[in-house]
Amino acid sequence: MRNYRRMIDSVGMAACICAALTDNAHAQSAGSITLSAGWLHVAPQGDATPLTVESIGGVAVNRQVAGSGAHASSTDTVGITTEYYVTDNIGVAMLFGLPLKVNLVGDGTLQKYGNLGSTRPMPPAIELRYHLFSAESKFRPFVGLGVNYTWFTQVRTTNSQFVTDSVGPGGKAHATLSSSWNPVFEIGANYAISKHWSVGTSLGYVPVRTHLTLYGQTATGTQIVSRSTLRLNPLNVFVNVAYTF
Repeated sequence: MRNYRRMIDSVGMAACICAALTDNAHAQSAGSITLSAGWLHVAPQGDATPLTVESIGGVAVNRQVAGSGAHASSTDTVGITTEYYVTDNIGVAMLFGLPLKVNLVGDGTLQKYGNLGSTRPMPPAIELRYHLFSAESKFRPFVGLGVNYTWFTQVRTTNSQFVTDSVGPGGKAHATLSSSWNPVFEIGANYAISKHWSVGTSLGYVPVRTHLTLYGQTATGTQIVSRSTLRLNPLNVFVNVAYTF
Protein backbone atom coordinates (compact mmCIF):
# COMPACT_ATOMS: atom_id res chain seq x y z
CA MET A 1 0.00 0.00 0.00
CA ARG A 2 2.85 2.31 0.93
CA ASN A 3 4.58 1.54 -2.37
CA TYR A 4 1.29 2.22 -4.20
CA ARG A 5 1.02 5.63 -2.53
CA ARG A 6 4.62 6.43 -3.42
CA MET A 7 3.83 5.50 -7.03
CA ILE A 8 0.78 7.81 -7.02
CA ASP A 9 2.87 10.64 -5.54
CA SER A 10 5.61 10.13 -8.14
CA VAL A 11 3.10 10.14 -10.98
CA GLY A 12 1.50 13.28 -9.59
CA MET A 13 4.87 15.03 -9.31
CA ALA A 14 5.79 14.01 -12.85
CA ALA A 15 2.45 15.36 -14.08
CA CYS A 16 3.12 18.69 -12.38
CA ILE A 17 6.57 18.88 -13.95
CA CYS A 18 5.16 18.05 -17.38
CA ALA A 19 2.47 20.69 -16.96
CA ALA A 20 5.10 23.28 -16.09
CA LEU A 21 7.20 22.30 -19.06
CA THR A 22 4.17 22.42 -21.32
CA ASP A 23 3.37 25.94 -20.09
CA ASN A 24 6.89 27.08 -21.01
CA ALA A 25 7.07 25.15 -24.26
CA HIS A 26 7.22 26.93 -27.57
CA ALA A 27 7.72 30.35 -25.95
CA GLN A 28 9.98 31.28 -28.85
CA SER A 29 8.69 29.13 -31.68
CA ALA A 30 7.56 29.62 -35.28
CA GLY A 31 5.11 32.51 -35.58
CA SER A 32 5.93 34.16 -32.26
CA ILE A 33 7.17 37.74 -31.88
CA THR A 34 9.61 38.92 -29.22
CA LEU A 35 10.04 42.51 -28.05
CA SER A 36 13.10 43.27 -25.92
CA ALA A 37 14.47 46.42 -24.29
CA GLY A 38 17.46 47.13 -22.09
CA TRP A 39 20.87 48.71 -21.63
CA LEU A 40 22.93 49.18 -24.80
CA HIS A 41 26.62 50.06 -24.47
CA VAL A 42 28.35 51.23 -27.65
CA ALA A 43 32.16 51.09 -27.57
CA PRO A 44 33.91 52.30 -30.78
CA GLN A 45 37.18 50.47 -31.49
CA GLY A 46 38.59 52.46 -34.43
CA ASP A 47 40.47 55.68 -35.06
CA ALA A 48 40.81 58.34 -37.76
CA THR A 49 43.20 59.06 -40.58
CA PRO A 50 45.23 62.31 -40.27
CA LEU A 51 43.27 65.46 -41.07
CA THR A 52 44.08 66.61 -44.60
CA VAL A 53 43.55 70.19 -45.78
CA GLU A 54 42.23 69.66 -49.31
CA SER A 55 41.68 73.22 -50.46
CA ILE A 56 42.08 76.85 -49.40
CA GLY A 57 40.01 79.43 -51.21
CA GLY A 58 39.11 76.86 -53.86
CA VAL A 59 42.75 76.03 -54.61
CA ALA A 60 43.78 72.40 -54.03
CA VAL A 61 46.60 71.97 -51.52
CA ASN A 62 46.20 68.39 -50.14
CA ARG A 63 48.32 69.13 -47.10
CA GLN A 64 48.21 66.56 -44.32
CA VAL A 65 48.24 67.76 -40.70
CA ALA A 66 51.06 65.51 -39.51
CA GLY A 67 50.40 63.52 -36.35
CA SER A 68 46.72 64.42 -36.16
CA GLY A 69 44.08 61.84 -35.28
CA ALA A 70 40.84 61.23 -33.41
CA HIS A 71 38.54 58.58 -32.02
CA ALA A 72 34.88 58.33 -31.04
CA SER A 73 33.88 58.06 -27.38
CA SER A 74 31.88 55.21 -25.82
CA THR A 75 28.27 55.86 -24.93
CA ASP A 76 25.16 54.26 -23.46
CA THR A 77 21.51 54.29 -24.46
CA VAL A 78 18.32 52.22 -24.35
CA GLY A 79 18.34 49.44 -26.94
CA ILE A 80 15.18 47.96 -28.46
CA THR A 81 14.90 44.78 -30.54
CA THR A 82 11.92 43.05 -32.09
CA GLU A 83 12.15 39.60 -33.64
CA TYR A 84 9.77 37.43 -35.66
CA TYR A 85 10.39 33.67 -35.56
CA VAL A 86 10.03 32.31 -39.09
CA THR A 87 10.73 28.81 -37.76
CA ASP A 88 11.56 27.48 -34.30
CA ASN A 89 15.23 28.25 -34.96
CA ILE A 90 15.31 31.08 -37.50
CA GLY A 91 14.22 34.62 -36.72
CA VAL A 92 14.29 38.03 -38.40
CA ALA A 93 15.23 40.81 -35.99
CA MET A 94 15.12 44.60 -36.14
CA LEU A 95 17.70 46.35 -33.95
CA PHE A 96 17.53 49.99 -32.98
CA GLY A 97 17.92 52.25 -29.96
CA LEU A 98 17.09 55.64 -28.57
CA PRO A 99 19.23 58.48 -30.00
CA LEU A 100 22.73 58.45 -28.56
CA LYS A 101 25.44 61.11 -28.43
CA VAL A 102 29.02 60.40 -29.50
CA ASN A 103 31.96 62.75 -28.97
CA LEU A 104 34.92 62.97 -31.33
CA VAL A 105 38.08 63.14 -29.22
CA GLY A 106 41.40 64.40 -30.55
CA ASP A 107 44.47 62.15 -30.70
CA GLY A 108 48.14 62.86 -31.45
CA THR A 109 48.68 66.56 -32.14
CA LEU A 110 44.94 67.12 -31.59
CA GLN A 111 44.88 65.46 -28.17
CA LYS A 112 45.35 68.82 -26.40
CA TYR A 113 41.87 69.91 -27.52
CA GLY A 114 39.99 67.02 -25.93
CA ASN A 115 36.51 66.85 -27.48
CA LEU A 116 36.55 68.31 -30.98
CA GLY A 117 32.86 67.89 -31.70
CA SER A 118 29.83 65.65 -31.33
CA THR A 119 27.14 63.89 -33.32
CA ARG A 120 24.06 61.73 -32.86
CA PRO A 121 24.35 58.62 -35.07
CA MET A 122 21.26 56.68 -36.15
CA PRO A 123 22.25 53.02 -36.73
CA PRO A 124 19.16 50.78 -37.24
CA ALA A 125 19.80 47.24 -38.46
CA ILE A 126 17.96 44.19 -39.75
CA GLU A 127 19.36 40.77 -39.00
CA LEU A 128 18.82 37.07 -39.62
CA ARG A 129 19.32 34.99 -36.48
CA TYR A 130 19.81 31.29 -35.92
CA HIS A 131 18.83 30.03 -32.45
CA LEU A 132 20.38 26.85 -31.16
CA PHE A 133 18.47 24.09 -29.35
CA SER A 134 14.74 23.43 -29.50
CA ALA A 135 11.93 25.89 -28.84
CA GLU A 136 11.26 24.12 -25.51
CA SER A 137 14.77 24.89 -24.18
CA LYS A 138 15.07 27.61 -21.57
CA PHE A 139 18.62 28.54 -22.58
CA ARG A 140 19.03 29.37 -26.28
CA PRO A 141 22.27 30.80 -27.72
CA PHE A 142 22.08 32.43 -31.14
CA VAL A 143 24.22 33.88 -33.90
CA GLY A 144 23.15 36.71 -36.16
CA LEU A 145 24.19 38.26 -39.46
CA GLY A 146 22.62 41.36 -40.94
CA VAL A 147 22.97 44.78 -42.47
CA ASN A 148 23.01 48.24 -40.96
CA TYR A 149 22.53 51.74 -42.37
CA THR A 150 24.20 54.46 -40.33
CA TRP A 151 23.63 58.17 -40.77
CA PHE A 152 24.63 61.07 -38.56
CA THR A 153 22.54 63.94 -37.25
CA GLN A 154 23.50 67.07 -35.30
CA VAL A 155 27.14 67.00 -36.41
CA ARG A 156 28.74 69.86 -34.50
CA THR A 157 32.19 71.35 -34.06
CA THR A 158 32.20 72.23 -30.37
CA ASN A 159 35.81 73.16 -29.57
CA SER A 160 36.32 76.89 -30.20
CA GLN A 161 40.09 76.73 -29.69
CA PHE A 162 40.41 74.02 -32.34
CA VAL A 163 38.39 76.17 -34.76
CA THR A 164 40.52 79.24 -34.02
CA ASP A 165 43.77 77.34 -34.51
CA SER A 166 42.46 75.79 -37.75
CA VAL A 167 41.00 78.86 -39.52
CA GLY A 168 42.30 81.79 -37.49
CA PRO A 169 40.70 84.22 -35.01
CA GLY A 170 37.15 85.19 -35.89
CA GLY A 171 36.70 82.18 -38.15
CA LYS A 172 34.01 79.54 -37.99
CA ALA A 173 33.56 75.92 -39.01
CA HIS A 174 30.99 73.18 -39.43
CA ALA A 175 31.32 69.50 -40.29
CA THR A 176 29.47 66.67 -42.04
CA LEU A 177 29.75 62.87 -41.76
CA SER A 178 28.86 60.55 -44.63
CA SER A 179 26.24 57.79 -44.35
CA SER A 180 27.04 54.14 -45.09
CA TRP A 181 25.72 50.56 -45.34
CA ASN A 182 27.58 48.11 -43.12
CA PRO A 183 27.47 44.40 -42.18
CA VAL A 184 26.33 43.40 -38.67
CA PHE A 185 27.70 40.43 -36.71
CA GLU A 186 26.15 39.28 -33.43
CA ILE A 187 26.29 36.46 -30.88
CA GLY A 188 24.07 36.18 -27.85
CA ALA A 189 21.79 34.06 -25.71
CA ASN A 190 18.31 34.17 -24.16
CA TYR A 191 17.08 32.48 -21.00
CA ALA A 192 13.34 31.87 -20.56
CA ILE A 193 11.99 32.74 -17.11
CA SER A 194 8.40 31.86 -18.02
CA LYS A 195 6.32 31.23 -21.12
CA HIS A 196 6.38 34.91 -22.06
CA TRP A 197 9.28 36.52 -20.19
CA SER A 198 12.99 36.04 -20.77
CA VAL A 199 16.32 37.77 -20.20
CA GLY A 200 19.12 38.01 -22.71
CA THR A 201 22.47 39.43 -23.62
CA SER A 202 24.36 39.85 -26.87
CA LEU A 203 27.59 41.18 -28.31
CA GLY A 204 27.51 42.84 -31.72
CA TYR A 205 30.12 44.27 -34.07
CA VAL A 206 29.54 46.74 -36.90
CA PRO A 207 32.53 47.83 -39.06
CA VAL A 208 31.38 51.41 -39.67
CA ARG A 209 33.49 53.83 -41.72
CA THR A 210 32.49 57.44 -42.33
CA HIS A 211 34.12 60.40 -44.08
CA LEU A 212 34.42 63.61 -42.10
CA THR A 213 34.42 66.87 -44.05
CA LEU A 214 35.30 70.04 -42.13
CA TYR A 215 34.25 73.28 -43.76
CA GLY A 216 36.12 76.27 -42.31
CA GLN A 217 35.85 79.95 -43.08
CA THR A 218 38.36 82.60 -42.04
CA ALA A 219 37.32 86.00 -40.73
CA THR A 220 37.89 87.42 -44.23
CA GLY A 221 35.66 84.79 -45.86
CA THR A 222 38.28 82.39 -47.28
CA GLN A 223 36.95 78.81 -47.43
CA ILE A 224 39.11 75.97 -46.06
CA VAL A 225 38.01 72.37 -46.67
CA SER A 226 39.59 69.51 -44.71
CA ARG A 227 38.81 65.79 -44.65
CA SER A 228 39.45 62.66 -42.58
CA THR A 229 38.16 59.09 -42.57
CA LEU A 230 36.79 57.79 -39.26
CA ARG A 231 36.73 54.08 -38.50
CA LEU A 232 34.15 53.72 -35.72
CA ASN A 233 33.85 49.90 -35.66
CA PRO A 234 31.73 49.72 -32.48
CA LEU A 235 31.34 46.73 -30.21
CA ASN A 236 27.78 46.76 -28.87
CA VAL A 237 26.85 45.09 -25.59
CA PHE A 238 23.11 44.61 -25.08
CA VAL A 239 21.55 43.36 -21.80
CA ASN A 240 17.78 43.10 -21.99
CA VAL A 241 14.43 41.85 -20.76
CA ALA A 242 12.10 40.40 -23.41
CA TYR A 243 8.42 39.56 -23.77
CA THR A 244 7.24 36.98 -26.30
CA PHE A 245 3.78 37.30 -27.83
